[in-house]
Amino acid sequence: MSRILTGFLIVLTLAACETRGRVILVPDAAKTGEIETVFVGTTRGPNPETGAEFDRGRSGTTRFVRLDVAIPPDRTAGQIHWTPERAAPDPKIDFLATNFQKYADNTDFRTDLARTLKQERRGEREVTLFVHGFNNTFAEGAYRLAQLGHDLDLGGVLVNYSWPSRAHPLGYAYDRDSALFARDGLEDLLNEVVAAGAERVLIVAHSMGSALTMETLRQIAIGGNEKVRKRIEGVVLVSPDIDVEVFRAQATRMGGLPQPFLIFTSKKDRALALSARLTGQQDRLGNVTDVSEVADLDVTLLDTTAFSEGGGHFNPGNSPALLAILSRIADVDTALATDRTGRPGLLPGAVLTVQNATQIILLPVTAISGAQP
Repeated sequence: MSRILTGFLIVLTLAACETRGRVILVPDAAKTGEIETVFVGTTRGPNPETGAEFDRGRSGTTRFVRLDVAIPPDRTAGQIHWTPERAAPDPKIDFLATNFQKYADNTDFRTDLARTLKQERRGEREVTLFVHGFNNTFAEGAYRLAQLGHDLDLGGVLVNYSWPSRAHPLGYAYDRDSALFARDGLEDLLNEVVAAGAERVLIVAHSMGSALTMETLRQIAIGGNEKVRKRIEGVVLVSPDIDVEVFRAQATRMGGLPQPFLIFTSKKDRALALSARLTGQQDRLGNVTDVSEVADLDVTLLDTTAFSEGGGHFNPGNSPALLAILSRIADVDTALATDRTGRPGLLPGAVLTVQNATQIILLPVTAISGAQP
């Protein structure tokens, strides 16, 4: 049996045993958990087999939703607990929705988003826009952003783009096509966010969502959408499932990357290792081993290999230790803007600069101090 087939079977077996995320509406959960509001733009259509809304079908119309998520008190940073099938929801440990509002049209969505943004002072009206990755349900993408917003205390307004993933471990080809299909929807959402009054937009994309994000940014640049382009404050790609040469071509066609531009990588990312084998390559952007591969681009690589557990495909969101370190990410941006050596010691790890690119190999504080973990 080939390694690729064996890998697929392992992934399928693990996924079959895993509880999948779904929206469960429990208004009273607001009495137990802390609320994170997530605005959603989606091009998901109904499931063609079951009719379930916001599922794997592809919609040519971008629709808009507001989701209020109760973050349960009994959890560790990075943890998301889903209510198991046939079990009663438990607000103490489960991520639950307290409000699920579907907007009639983009005007209603924009009005509500603008009202929320105006609660902040001028100059501080910021949006963090999250683009989920391969094999995600509608709930998993939105709840992941709520978790990140809570654990990293992101501030500003949280916006999620939910594109039509098949949400199946063997749906890689379907998801890759869906990511291309979803480019216009992401640009639609960015247009609405800017029209609502967002002064700065930080885009955070995971896995295959990074490829979708790069294609959309390229599209925005080619189309001359300067109104949106000028509001993009920075981009963070987490475990990006992108061919390195394709990424370089995208960046070149864009005429340069938004700044700061951070890329989280891991040499122990099993999902990207499998993706690389499927495409006949040695690695993907999210598991590059040598910073010189992107040395001509103005990027910062944050190597999270030391924090990898399990599949290692979303270290920045899953690791409590890494989440604590990332709370200082704004300091990194400030330092790198003035000193390309990265000011070693600002974050625990080693810093390497090659041409325009900087690589920070993040390490646990215990490893830096010589203490035993």
